Amino acid sequence: MDKKLESLFTPWHIGKCEIKNRIVLTSMGGTDLFGWMEKNHFDKEGANFILSVAKNNVGLVLPGCQPVLNPMLGQWLHKNKKMFKDLGDWMPTFHETGAKLFVQLTAGFGRSFPISKMMEALHTTPIIRTLAKPVMNFDRITATASACPNRWSDKVPSREMTKDEIKAIINSFAESSALLQDAGVDGVEIHAVHEGYVLDQFALKYINKRSDEYGGSLENRYRFAIEIVEAIKNKCGKDFPVSLRYSVVSKTKGLRQGALPGEEYTEVGRDMEESEAAVKLLENAGYDMLNCDNGTYDAWYWAHPPIYMPENCNLEDVEHIKNFVNIPVVSAGRMDPYVAAEEIGKGKIDAVGFARQFLADQEWVTKLINDRKEDIRPCILCHNACFTMAHYNGVPNDQDLSDSLNMSRCAVNAETMQSKKHYIKKTDRPKSVAIIGGGIGGMEAARVLKLRGHQPIIYEKTNILGGTFIPASSESYKGRLRDLLAWYRRKMEELNIEIHFNSKVNNIDSLKEDAIIIATGAKAKKINIPGFDKTIEACDYLNGKKNAEGEIVILGGGLTGCEIAYDLALSGKNVSIVEMKDDIIAQKGVCLANSSYLREWFALNGTKIYLSSCVKEIKDGFVVIENKGGEKKEIKADTVISSLGYNPDPIKGGSKKTYLVGDCLKVGNLRSVIWRAYEVAMKI
Repeated sequence: MDKKLESLFTPWHIGKCEIKNRIVLTSMGGTDLFGWMEKNHFDKEGANFILSVAKNNVGLVLPGCQPVLNPMLGQWLHKNKKMFKDLGDWMPTFHETGAKLFVQLTAGFGRSFPISKMMEALHTTPIIRTLAKPVMNFDRITATASACPNRWSDKVPSREMTKDEIKAIINSFAESSALLQDAGVDGVEIHAVHEGYVLDQFALKYINKRSDEYGGSLENRYRFAIEIVEAIKNKCGKDFPVSLRYSVVSKTKGLRQGALPGEEYTEVGRDMEESEAAVKLLENAGYDMLNCDNGTYDAWYWAHPPIYMPENCNLEDVEHIKNFVNIPVVSAGRMDPYVAAEEIGKGKIDAVGFARQFLADQEWVTKLINDRKEDIRPCILCHNACFTMAHYNGVPNDQDLSDSLNMSRCAVNAETMQSKKHYIKKTDRPKSVAIIGGGIGGMEAARVLKLRGHQPIIYEKTNILGGTFIPASSESYKGRLRDLLAWYRRKMEELNIEIHFNSKVNNIDSLKEDAIIIATGAKAKKINIPGFDKTIEACDYLNGKKNAEGEIVILGGGLTGCEIAYDLALSGKNVSIVEMKDDIIAQKGVCLANSSYLREWFALNGTKIYLSSCVKEIKDGFVVIENKGGEKKEIKADTVISSLGYNPDPIKGGSKKTYLVGDCLKVGNLRSVIWRAYEVAMKI
C-alpha cells in the first residue's frame, strides 16, 4: 500500500465504538436493509451489497436511509419485529468482516419528495387521490415544517406537520433504534439535518415559518433533531452511538436556487455562523458524530456532485466546522482518498465518506490497499442509474417508476444491486462471437463473454478502442470518463481479447464466427437548411478534427451540446446555445444535480441561450434563428457546432442472426449501452 494512504487505515472511535479504519460507506437510497419504497422486510439484495463492501476493508458501513414511517404504505418501521430478528440473525456474518454497521433512520423527504407526472395526476384528481391514500398519501409524505412548494412540482405543495406527528416520528426513532440495538447493530445515524430533508427543513429559516416551539429561534428550529437523539439515548443508553448526517452550509439562494462554487450570494439557509452554533447545540444534545457535506435539494449538486463540481468540494467547510465540536467529523462529496488521508493525518477531519464509488466497484478499497489502483472501475459521477431524478421546465420528476423503486444501481457496473438479473454464468457451450465495433458496448460484451467462457473477437474500423466514448470523454473536466475508457482497454488486454483494428465489416455473412454482435453506434442527425454544411459535427469537434474559434453557436441544448458549451466557456470562449425546447437538458435520465448545475452556471456566467428556437439558415458570420412566435433573429457565429442528436446506425442486410447493442439499437446513455451489452453477452 502507498504510504500516503496509511492514515486512512488507523482506528478511531465514535463514542465507545471502535472503528478499524477511517473509510466510511455513506448511505444511498436503494442500498437499504429493510427495503426501499416497498413493504418493509429484511432485504437480501441490500444485505448482499452491504456485506460485499464490508468484506473489502471498509471501517464503517451505512446502508440506505430507512424511513421510520414508510412513505409508500404508511407502515411504522418499529412495528415489523420479524425483519429486526432477521437482521439479528445476519449480524454475526456481517461482524466477521471486522466492519461496524450504523443503520441510517430518516424522518422523510417532506418538500423534497420527488413528485412525478403520475403522482401529480394522483394528487390532483380527488377520487383517485382518495383511493390511493392507503398506498401513497401525499398529504402525509410531503408534510414539513411549514406550508411551502414542493422542490419538483407546484401541484403537490407541502403542509405544516402537526406536533402530534412530530412526537410520533420521534417515538419511532427511539423504538426502531432499540430494536436495531437488540439486533446487534453498532449504532444509528439520524437522517438528517442535511440536504434539505425533513429535519433540515425544520432547521432552515427559509422553509420553517412556524411560531410554536419548533420554529423561530435556533434552539427551536433544531429541536426536532435534538428531541430525536434525546429519545434514543433515553431508550438505548448514553453509550449507544448516534451519528447525524449534517450539511455544514446550505449553499442556497432561495427555493429552487442553488449557489455555485465561488459565487457571491446571500445564504437563505444555514450559513457558517449559524452552523458553528448549531453543531455545539447538537453535540450537547447527545450526537456522537457528524457525517458532513453541504447543500440542499435546492442546491443539490453539493450533496450529489456531478463531474462539473471540483473534487473535495465540501472539505474546507467540514474542516472548519470540526473546530467547534469535540466529536468525530466525517467529510464526504467527491473526496479523493489521497487528499483525505493527508487531512486525516493532520487531524483536520476524522474520517472520509464515499458512496457512488462503491456502486461502481465494491472492491475498490481492497484494490487501493493492494496497489491495484488501475484496476478500480471508476464512478464517472453520471447519476445515470443511481439517481435518475430528472427535472426541467414544466415537468416534475421525469423518472421511470422502475428507477424510482430500484435506486443505487450503477451505469458502469450492471451487476450492482441487480444480482438476480445480472451475474456471470459460465457457458457449457463455448462459441466464437464476432463483435462489430470496439466502443464501450463492444468491449463490455467482449468482457462478459470471455468471463463466461466464450471466445469474443472484436472488429474495429479504426486503430483504437473507444468509439464515441473517446469524444464523449474528451472535455477538460472529464478525467473520470477517461479513467473508465482506460479501465476497459486494460480489461481487453488482461482477458486477451482478440481485436482486429482497421477492419470495417460491410458484409455480415462474410464473418465465420458462431454468433454476431453489432455495436456500430449511431450517426449524427442533420437538418435540411441552407448552409448546414458549414457546421462542425459535435463528435468531430470533440475528436479535435476541427477547431472552434470566434463567436461560437451550439445547435442543440441537450446534455452533449451543453457540455461542449460549458467546456468552451471555461476556456474563455464566447458561446451561445440554440434549443428548440423551452429548457436546456430537457431529457429523461439526466439527474437534477447534474442539469441544475449547468443551468445555473450558464445563468451566472451570462451564456446566451435561445430557447423555443430553431435555426433557419447558416451564413458566413451569423446564423438565422426563429422562435415559436415566428420572430427571426441573427446571431453572430464564426463557428457553428451541430449537436442535434443521433440516429441508430446498425449494419443492415445479411442472413445471419445478429444481436444489437448500444446506440445502434436505440440511442441512449452509458447505462443503456453497458447494461444491454451485458444482457446480450449473457444470452449467447
